[in-house]
Amino acid sequence: MTRPPPPPPAFRGHGDLRASLHRALSRGTLPATVLIHGMPGCGKQSLALWMARTALCTGDPRPCGQCNSCRLARRLEHPDVHWFFPLPRPKRASSPGKLAEALEEARHDRLADYRRQPLRPEGDTEVKGIYLAAVLSIRGRAHKRPAMGSQQFFIIGDAEYLVPQEASPEAANALLKLLEEPPDGSRFILTSGRPGSLLETVRSRALPVHLPPLRAAEVAAFLEEECGADPAAAMVAASRSQGSIGAALGHLDDDGVQANERARSLELLRAAVEGRRGDAYKAALAFGAGGARGLLGLLAALQLWIRDLGAAALGRDDRVVNTDELPVLRETARRLELTPDRVAAAVDRVESARMLALGNVNPQLLISGVLLELEETLTPAA
Repeated sequence: MTRPPPPPPAFRGHGDLRASLHRALSRGTLPATVLIHGMPGCGKQSLALWMARTALCTGDPRPCGQCNSCRLARRLEHPDVHWFFPLPRPKRASSPGKLAEALEEARHDRLADYRRQPLRPEGDTEVKGIYLAAVLSIRGRAHKRPAMGSQQFFIIGDAEYLVPQEASPEAANALLKLLEEPPDGSRFILTSGRPGSLLETVRSRALPVHLPPLRAAEVAAFLEEECGADPAAAMVAASRSQGSIGAALGHLDDDGVQANERARSLELLRAAVEGRRGDAYKAALAFGAGGARGLLGLLAALQLWIRDLGAAALGRDDRVVNTDELPVLRETARRLELTPDRVAAAVDRVESARMLALGNVNPQLLISGVLLELEETLTPAA
């Protein structure tokens, strides 16, 4: 007998924000388009799904978790909750029609994966996007009547991926009219970890809702209760996550995405500041010739190491995230004679590299360039 998929974990934290959103949904005062933004893995899409469940629930209090609507929504099977997210571009999709079919099939496969494994680390290295074919599918569904009630919700996760595809904003532009004048009964919730990467015309059509990071203690409690994690390991992962459950899941596993990115980004920083340019070029050549968008998490981890260097230079050990490397950070900061302005400039250099990665430039050129810039910025002048 096949076991039913595990239920998704209960949404954690943000009680005041959820209470405010609940009141707006109950009164019908929430705008038809909302943009939830916050750091990756902090629960933006979970909040969007909770909002849809709350609005569509037929029980009391909402969401009751018991009515047919709640049960369908929690299983990601509600016909009026349409969840879209970035996907790799399907191969051998030679026409717009075939691309749309392939993307829809891939979306359903990914939803099935979420049902089987609701807890998964934040981040991956896939090159992906929200393509024009998917947006046209959203537009077609939005102009149809809801299946069960008076409303339907379109959740567009990681909406910044509407822009960086084939250097064209056509997918984002295709949404503009829909967001400006949503059909009756259709509501849109966009989520983004980088709202600044969205077109201004998209941001201006949505009510911004900021979802802050969780406290480390809340993240650790989640890991213990939902994953059975050892308390000490849970606290370490929570501290490194900076308030993101999705990131904490990756740090909990020594082979997880976040753990690997953390180790690899430290290697990149060392290649930049040890004064041996050959090491920087060698590190860059270890990357492939394509797939720069998959480097976003790695570059974010590199920024964190640089911030930790700055905190160590100022003697602010309490602000260091990677505390297990604190002695190395102190010694490196002392040797480099780091000053706050150079740390800030280095963080900016990496942020510029992240923006270039969104344009899918050559990863080898990108990494070699940023490492040389970090060497120039962080290394004291002779």
